[in-house]
Amino acid sequence: MSTSPFHILYQDEHIVAIDKPAGVFVHKTKMAERGARYVLQELRDQLGKMVNPIHRLDRPTSGVLLFAFASKTTRALSEALAAGEIEKEYLAIVRGYMDDEGVIDYALNREDRPDDLKRQEAVTHYLCLAKVELDVAVTKYPTSRYSLVHLKPQTGRRHQLRRHLAHVFHPIIGDTTHGEGKHNRFFRQEYGVNRLLLFAQSLAFTHPISGERMKVEAPLPEDFCRLYEKFGWQK
Repeated sequence: MSTSPFHILYQDEHIVAIDKPAGVFVHKTKMAERGARYVLQELRDQLGKMVNPIHRLDRPTSGVLLFAFASKTTRALSEALAAGEIEKEYLAIVRGYMDDEGVIDYALNREDRPDDLKRQEAVTHYLCLAKVELDVAVTKYPTSRYSLVHLKPQTGRRHQLRRHLAHVFHPIIGDTTHGEGKHNRFFRQEYGVNRLLLFAQSLAFTHPISGERMKVEAPLPEDFCRLYEKFGWQK
């Protein structure tokens, strides 16, 4: 099965950043079904050279994904990531009306080690950009409310944004693990949205070779654009 090449957001001789589509794995996993797509394999074939991921995006999340070519560059960026020197910004559409801004400071356990009760610090800053109230009774209430939220994680725990938003009772639409099925079904049936509405909008970092401070941004996905128009939100 032929696939479209990944959209390159930035590339030089040391690094490359792509706009990862929703539904694509970063690397091979035991959980993947037959016919699944993997960024590492396809991007290597597309560029004709090996690539090393600097960070991860969940399969259902789309947006900016950064890679390095040489091991030295990979190591430098990985150390910057661990030191909190790489800034990530996301957009999400969530259930309910969120506060105008705030911080979710809630430690998380490791999902890949359910027997380990030790929790890791996890902090997410958020800013509510827009809200909408629909005259549709998705649940027991006569109307349904949703928010467009800008998210800036200070830490990088597994599924941090999805778990943090569920913790404050504003799960991301399309989250089949931490979200609410009725709202997910409503978006599928009414708007044709079959994905997690979480988008990695930008990544800011210091170039490991030139020392230049950079910010790579991805264009707003088509499904987000359609929802902006439906809800009367400004892009």
